[in-house]
Amino acid sequence: SELIRGFLLSGMPCPSSCPPGLLALMAPGLALMATFSLPSQAGDRRALPVEKSPGVKGRTLILLDVNTKSPVRIISENFLSLQLDPSIIHDGWLDFLSSRRLVTLARGLAPAFLRFAGKRTDFLQFHNVKEGRGGLAISLFSFPFAVDIVRSDIALDKQKGCKIAQHPDIMLDLQREKAAQMHLVLLKEQFSNTYSNLTLTARSLDKLYNFADCSGLHLIFALNALRRNPNNSWNSSNALSLLKYSASKKYNISWELGNEPNNYRTLIGRSVNGSQLGKDYIQLRSLLQLIRTYSRANLYGPNIGRPRKNVIALLEGFMKVAGSTVDAVTWQHYYIDGRVAKVTDFLKTRLLDTLSDQIRKIQKVLNTYTPGKKIWLEGVGTTSAGGMNNLSDSYAAGFLWLNTLGLLASQGIDVVVRHSFLNHGHNHLVDQNFNPLPDYWLSLLYKRLIGPKVLAIHVAGLQRKPRPGRVIRDKLRIYAHCTSYHNHNYVRGSITLYIINLHRSRKKIKLAGTLRDKIVHQYLLQPYGKDGLHSKSVQLNGQPLAMVDDGTLPELKPRPLRAGRTLVIPPLTMSFYVVKNVNALACRYR
Repeated sequence: SELIRGFLLSGMPCPSSCPPGLLALMAPGLALMATFSLPSQAGDRRALPVEKSPGVKGRTLILLDVNTKSPVRIISENFLSLQLDPSIIHDGWLDFLSSRRLVTLARGLAPAFLRFAGKRTDFLQFHNVKEGRGGLAISLFSFPFAVDIVRSDIALDKQKGCKIAQHPDIMLDLQREKAAQMHLVLLKEQFSNTYSNLTLTARSLDKLYNFADCSGLHLIFALNALRRNPNNSWNSSNALSLLKYSASKKYNISWELGNEPNNYRTLIGRSVNGSQLGKDYIQLRSLLQLIRTYSRANLYGPNIGRPRKNVIALLEGFMKVAGSTVDAVTWQHYYIDGRVAKVTDFLKTRLLDTLSDQIRKIQKVLNTYTPGKKIWLEGVGTTSAGGMNNLSDSYAAGFLWLNTLGLLASQGIDVVVRHSFLNHGHNHLVDQNFNPLPDYWLSLLYKRLIGPKVLAIHVAGLQRKPRPGRVIRDKLRIYAHCTSYHNHNYVRGSITLYIINLHRSRKKIKLAGTLRDKIVHQYLLQPYGKDGLHSKSVQLNGQPLAMVDDGTLPELKPRPLRAGRTLVIPPLTMSFYVVKNVNALACRYR
């Protein structure tokens, strides 16, 4: 015990001559000094502060080990999933989903769900008419390249299997001009909270499904819940038309009903309580069972907003009536108001932790009515109101996004749906030039390196002169998973750490226990260019990331670190570390 106490107080790492099992003996001391909340079946644990000596930057040495015997959580293979907003019908981007470049980018994030939903879900009407050779549903003069779109559709119709288009630059330039004009109209609707009806044609649905199918994504379609009968029950006639058409095409789709039902009163002056919404979902389930193609289709909902008191009441009413009808319970979360966001907002640890409270509220309701029911976070974004240019689409926004992924996985949330893949204000992963933004590259690294099994970490900070009052846990966040089985560069049993350093100084981490003296591959993601945290470009281990061509993503090359080397985490960065050949029992089998 004196030996252990000496090492803890001296701040020196355990030398190679330490007797075997010393780290195990040190566990009580390490637990007392742990700087992170460890994932557990019971939920969060409060972290104890670790002090840092004044005036000394970067000297804190953190000792890190991982429990490799068994996972604490197992999440969906589709954990990181995507969303497309119905506004792409309004501004014309839906016609360009067949772009080879967009399909390549989406394939990089497969397997995943693709949720087609948003504010305009409940104003969406399906019209079973195909524009094209049989006659256009729009005027050829409604926008400059309508004839080109028709020609492109005719060419796509001749293709078998995946329908991929190569749109001329002039078409894309004209589309960007059109989208910019429509963006002003959409913003006006958004801020006035009054939305016009939106028509989804059969051909548009074909294009949406083709994009999902070619990209390896499973489509989830949210039906309009605001078509109401005089008695306030759901009018399913239009939904039935869409279901029958989809079934005739044998489209493999999962379903939802509505979007943020807690906001219906402000949208149309009529509210739908949880009990009625539950009855509507039961009605939808009955419709699906009548259609052979969808008799076993998955149904998700109710997609509530932030779980305040009135929203929790709606959720409770829904769960009483239809808790067993849905395959997963869904809700949305946006961290900050996009109209007032600043770059410093993305560095606030208090903001990063707001999600934990929401998770507990949702879990409490589900544990009461349907224990064990899966929970999804849908429509998540760093900012609401579409975000802000050079902020929610910048490197800085990645701190919130990566922490969201780590926190949700550690709490057992099965799926998180990012809003949006393309063209939603400035919260998207891909911009209107079809160029990937920083959060896209972060998501790509996550997909390539992170598997569904979540591991518990054990962390201790060792200081030269302990002094009360300084906490490092909040600004240094570490998560651990088994390395993705789909990544054939690493044998099963490898472990991936991902680390967020919000400090303005570097931090040092020494791998211990089962991770000790193992070769590590570093994937360090930093902003590229003079804009710093505002940058829309990133570099991986010092090399800027960009697509090779429209059909090829770049190789994500790691930087090998020698066995036993201390990990040095630069300030204000995000990084992934694959610890090779750990032969972790938890990670050997799927």
